[in-house]
Amino acid sequence: MMAEENDAEELDQDNAELNLHSVGEMLRHAREQKNLGIEDIAKTTRIPQRHLESIESGDFAALPGRTYAIGFAKSYARTVGLSEVTIGSQLREEMDDQGHSAYEPETSGYSPANPSSIPPKYLAWTAAGIAAILLVGFLVWRTLFLEPGDFMDGSSDAEFVEGGGELESGLDGTIEPVGPTPSATGAVVLTATETVWLKIYDEDGERLFEKEMTAGEQYSVPADAKGPQILTGRPDALTVTIDGAVVPPLGTADRTIKDVGISAAALLGRSDPGGSATGTGDEAAGNQSSTQ
Repeated sequence: MMAEENDAEELDQDNAELNLHSVGEMLRHAREQKNLGIEDIAKTTRIPQRHLESIESGDFAALPGRTYAIGFAKSYARTVGLSEVTIGSQLREEMDDQGHSAYEPETSGYSPANPSSIPPKYLAWTAAGIAAILLVGFLVWRTLFLEPGDFMDGSSDAEFVEGGGELESGLDGTIEPVGPTPSATGAVVLTATETVWLKIYDEDGERLFEKEMTAGEQYSVPADAKGPQILTGRPDALTVTIDGAVVPPLGTADRTIKDVGISAAALLGRSDPGGSATGTGDEAAGNQSSTQ
């Protein structure tokens, strides 16, 4: 019975002593008894040191708000071994007395970050290292084990020529017609790829067409023309098609051509893309005058 009375008296004394001091003084006194500096409390609770100093000095206006002030004080109390309930309750009273009683909804279960719940830095570095190793491993695997064809889109229109047989057949100086096989009675169209002068006439020398064509211009050889022929100094600047199929060029850039047949039958029957030609521009000019 006597022991219970003594315990009650000691508790009353402790409570009386607590009521004689502010929250900040109690927290500072408990910290000093544990031989801890304010920076030790900041490191443990992860609360900025300036906020802890504001709590100890009772400068509540310097704190971010009522809710945070109470949360900081409770965390401080746990660290120095005081009752967070008692500290929180007394701090509310002090803030009310100083005019900091404005309502602020407290966050449920609020407490500053617990260092034990924060992953250590070495775990973050370890995770980054594992990710880097996996990435390098994937790149090495892709390089060593995947075939080049695996990287290509299966829907691509590109095709590789195996053996080079078809390619070699195109290197003998001849050009195979592009597109469907043209007909000997098909429609012949001349398309200028550059600015080029040309003259078209029939086998009797009657002029059918004469003009300096610009790139993109076309001339369709009349289907009823009698033995149509051409005179031009730039056969390489003309693309010739029969029914839309491209046929070999009429000649090269350094040769003026004259009296070269341009009917479908003549184009398909000639073996020399240059046809009959004169070697110089003067001779071509003379031929042009005689033709006219």
